[in-house]
Amino acid sequence: MNRGFKSNFAAELDQMIDMKVALSFSEKTYLFRARQFDRFCFENYPEDAELTEALVLSWIKPAYDEENNSSIHSRAAFARTLADYLRKTGRNAYYLPEKFTSGIRVFIPYLFSDEELTALFKAIDSYPCGGDSFLQVLLSTYYRLIFTCGLRPGEGTRLKRENVDLEIGEVRIVDSKWHKSRTVVMSEDMLRLARKYALIRDAKYPKNVFFFPKDGGRCWSAASMQEKFKECFALSKPDTPKDLLPAVRVYDLRHRFATTVLNQWLDEKKDLSSRLPYLRTYMGHREIDATAYYIHLLPENLVKSAGIDWESMRNMIPRVELWQE
Repeated sequence: MNRGFKSNFAAELDQMIDMKVALSFSEKTYLFRARQFDRFCFENYPEDAELTEALVLSWIKPAYDEENNSSIHSRAAFARTLADYLRKTGRNAYYLPEKFTSGIRVFIPYLFSDEELTALFKAIDSYPCGGDSFLQVLLSTYYRLIFTCGLRPGEGTRLKRENVDLEIGEVRIVDSKWHKSRTVVMSEDMLRLARKYALIRDAKYPKNVFFFPKDGGRCWSAASMQEKFKECFALSKPDTPKDLLPAVRVYDLRHRFATTVLNQWLDEKKDLSSRLPYLRTYMGHREIDATAYYIHLLPENLVKSAGIDWESMRNMIPRVELWQE
């Protein structure tokens, strides 16, 4: 039966639904998502005829920041159903792991381009703080520390003064995820900014123990920093309607840090497998798989251009699932 599908998956979608109907399933169970998927592919992947990982991840990504989880899980389930059908009929297809969408939130990193980062930090530096000049400096310092040191957002907000050595530039992360502690080192530029920020902070909050203090002896919450981050991202893209902006999180700065380090090692022709343990320790991952995951975020053409055998690397380093990070 021809159901009017237009993408390069049209025939396969018709055949899959026909098979399900023949097995006594209702056509309506699959038709809505099939039409949605067909339209998505027709508009966004008009040349693709293979169900790739990139296509699937783009398909299930939240359409807007507060999209209902059930809709995301439904799209993920449909992607698995289609992949299963394609594989059984001898076609190549990426199968989304079951646990990928088993958490409370679907976790899909947004990797900022260099141009986006430049515009984002420009927006952060000019964020309207209602005349609070200290908050302006705090935001500029906090987001840059997350990015340049690869910190988790909460590690930055909970950071205490006593754990930041502004003489040598070391930051001690104490009792973080899985109760692990580690030390990271600031770049020279980051250290200079942190020193300037600390002078202003000490004048306003001489007794607050936190590195990023707030009134009442408190620190800023990661949730508050997330809200301001979204506002800054929107300000950095004034020509894009807010409802069409991708969902971004402060955590994505940590992801960009990791991929930046890996890109640098590729440019330097370093052996990634031997360097990953260093990045693992620096980022505070419990398992090497969580660090290896970032290799799969790198553009394949970039990896190949750096003289790395992508297929060998993919086989050598296990594929980490996103919920493990």
